[in-house]
Amino acid sequence: MASIYGWEKVESIKSLSDFAPVHQRVSRRNKAAAHQSKIGFSYHLFRWPLLGLIFLFIYLEFGLYVFLRQIVTGVEWTVASVGQRRKRKLVRKLKASTTYEEWRNTATELDYALGFQEWKETDEDPKYDYPLIRKVRKSLVHLRSAGDVTGLMGVLEICLRNNFAGVEGVRMYSETFLGTKNLIESYVNEVKRSLDYLRESPDLSLDDKRRFYRAINKNYGASALCLSGGAGFGYYHFGVVKAFLEADLLPKVVTGTSAGGIVAALVCTRTDDELRELLVPELADRITACEDSLLVWLKRVWKTGARFSPVEWAKKATFFTRGSMTFREAYERTGRALNISVVPHDQHSPTKLLNHLTAPDCVIWSAIIASAAVPGILPGVVLMQKTKAGDLRPMNFGSKFKDGSLRVDIPLESLHLLFNVNYAIVSQANPHVHLFFFAPRGSVGSPVSHRKGKGWRGGFLLSAAEQYLKLELTKNFKVIRDLELMPQLLGSDWSSVFLQRFAGSVTILPKSRILDWFRLLNDPDRKELDRMMRVGQQVAWPTLHMIENRLKVEVS
Repeated sequence: MASIYGWEKVESIKSLSDFAPVHQRVSRRNKAAAHQSKIGFSYHLFRWPLLGLIFLFIYLEFGLYVFLRQIVTGVEWTVASVGQRRKRKLVRKLKASTTYEEWRNTATELDYALGFQEWKETDEDPKYDYPLIRKVRKSLVHLRSAGDVTGLMGVLEICLRNNFAGVEGVRMYSETFLGTKNLIESYVNEVKRSLDYLRESPDLSLDDKRRFYRAINKNYGASALCLSGGAGFGYYHFGVVKAFLEADLLPKVVTGTSAGGIVAALVCTRTDDELRELLVPELADRITACEDSLLVWLKRVWKTGARFSPVEWAKKATFFTRGSMTFREAYERTGRALNISVVPHDQHSPTKLLNHLTAPDCVIWSAIIASAAVPGILPGVVLMQKTKAGDLRPMNFGSKFKDGSLRVDIPLESLHLLFNVNYAIVSQANPHVHLFFFAPRGSVGSPVSHRKGKGWRGGFLLSAAEQYLKLELTKNFKVIRDLELMPQLLGSDWSSVFLQRFAGSVTILPKSRILDWFRLLNDPDRKELDRMMRVGQQVAWPTLHMIENRLKVEVS
C-alpha cells in the first residue's frame, strides 16, 4: 500500500514529555498505585480492617453522643419548667420576640427576675482581672479630666489589647441574658470617651494622632464576620446579617465559604440601604440554584458526574454579585472587604483566600461558584478575571478550584495576616458541625438554666461525658487522617472536614430543624426564607451587645 501511493510508513514515537527522549520506554503503571506499593505490606493488610474498626467506634460513640445530648436537653427543659410563673412567661416572651428592642427589654426583665442583675453589680469575679480594670478606668478618668494627653495615650496603649484583662471573654457575657459586669461596661465607655477626647484634642498634632491611632489599631486588631458553608442551612446567614445591619454593627471585613460565600457576596456588593431592601422574604424568588427537575439532574450526573452545572450557576450567581463585579470594584463601591475561601483542585497546593488584596481583578461570581464546588455536587471551577478592557479570561493558568470548606471553612489565619483580624464573629451553619457545639457553661446571652447561670449544662457529669465523647470522636478522626487510612473519594481528601477550627471569638449557631436536613439541596420559598431569617436574627440578638462593646472601641 505504501509503495502504491508513494509514501513510507511513519514510525510511531512516544515520550513521557516534551523533554524526555522519544525512544524511552513509557511506563503505563499508575503512579498512585506505584506509590501505594512502596508503603509496605502491613499497610495494605491492616488498612481496611483498621479503618472499619475505627468507623465502628465512631458510629457507636456518635450514637451515644446524640443520646446524651437528648438527655441534657431533657434535664434543661425540666429545670427551666420548674420555678416562678413569671420566669416561664418571660422566657416564652423572649423566644417570641420579633424585634431586637423587644428582645432587649425582655432580656433585661429576665435578668432582674432571676437575680442576674446582682452579678452585674458585683465587680469581683475570677474570670477577669477586676482590680486591673478598676485601676485603668480610674486612671483614664483622672487623666482625661486633667487634660493630660500624653498620660492618656500611654494608658490607652497599654490597655488597648485584644481581650485585655479578660473583658472580652465569652464567659463574661454568658451568665446573663443581656450585658456583663457594670465595671466592664463603664470601662468600655470610658475607653471610648478617652479615644474621642484625643481625636478632638488641639494639644496633639495631626501626625501624632495618626501615629497613635495606627499603633493602637495594630494592637487591638479588627473584627470580621465569617459565614460558614452549609448548603441549604446557609440561608440562616441572611437573618444573622440582617440582625447586624439593623443594629448598625456589620463589620467591614466579611468572609464566606460555599453557601456563606453567596451571602457574603450579596453583603459586600450592596450598600446598607440596598441590603435593607433586599433582605426580605421576596429574596427567595432570586434563589433558584436547585430549580432543575430530577430528570435533568440525573442526566447531568450521568454525563458530568455532578448534580449541578457551573454554567447555569454562573448565570444565576450574577444577581448576588451585581453582574461581573470584581473584588476590587466591590470594595471601592461599599468599603467592605469581601473574602472567599477556595481550595485548589490539586490537593498539594495551599488554600487561597480571594479578596481585593490577593485577587483584585477576580470576578466574584466565579469565586463563589468555585467555593461551592463540592465534589459530586458541582465540578471544579476555573476562576475568571476582568481585564482593563472589561473582557473576562481565566486566571491562575486555568487551574480549577473547589469548595473551601474541605480544608478551611473559617480562614482565621489568612484574615489575621491580611487584615489584622483577631476577633472573628462566626455564623456557623455547617450541618455536620453545629451539632457538636455545646457550651457547657452557657453561651453569650444564654446562661445555664440552673444554679443562677453558674452551673453546668445538664449537671457536671453529663457535661463531662459530652466533652469526653467529643474528644474521642476527634481522636478517631485524627487517627484516620494521620495514618492515611481514608481513601480519596471523588478525587478529594475529606480527612479535614471534621478537624478544622469552626469557632471564633463569638460563634452564632442557627437552631435548625430535622426538616432542614431533607432540604439541604432545595431552594427556599418566601415562607421558608422568612422563617430562616427570623431564626437567624433571634440567634444573633444575644451576641449583639457583646459585639457592640467591641466595636465601640474598634471604630473610635
